[in-house]
Amino acid sequence: QVQLVESGGGLVQAGGSLRLACVASGRTVSDYDLGWFRQGPGKERQFVARITWSRRTTYADSVRGRFTISRDGARNTMYLQMNNLRPEDTAVYFCAAGSASDDARTYHYWGQGTQVTVSS
Repeated sequence: QVQLVESGGGLVQAGGSLRLACVASGRTVSDYDLGWFRQGPGKERQFVARITWSRRTTYADSVRGRFTISRDGARNTMYLQMNNLRPEDTAVYFCAAGSASDDARTYHYWGQGTQVTVSS
């Protein structure tokens, strides 16, 4: 079993930055691909970014160039650096562990989510 806990969300003005962290416990996630998803009010869960065990990264078009995903194996932690935030980035952000995919159904473990609110 893997437990994932996100942190780093908050309220920020448009153009600002936040850094989300996802700490894994229970077992190492070094063999898993990791991803970030988000769910805005009244919307379906949406792919944001993912990073494979070999650190290959993929981004949604809406965040490419603004967000950076990374992972620290020694700390069993994944990060999402979010720059130049926009009001449309407002959502609950979830981290997940599973198979490298943009499809949430391929991820086996999920965190509880952290709220990101971007004011205009």
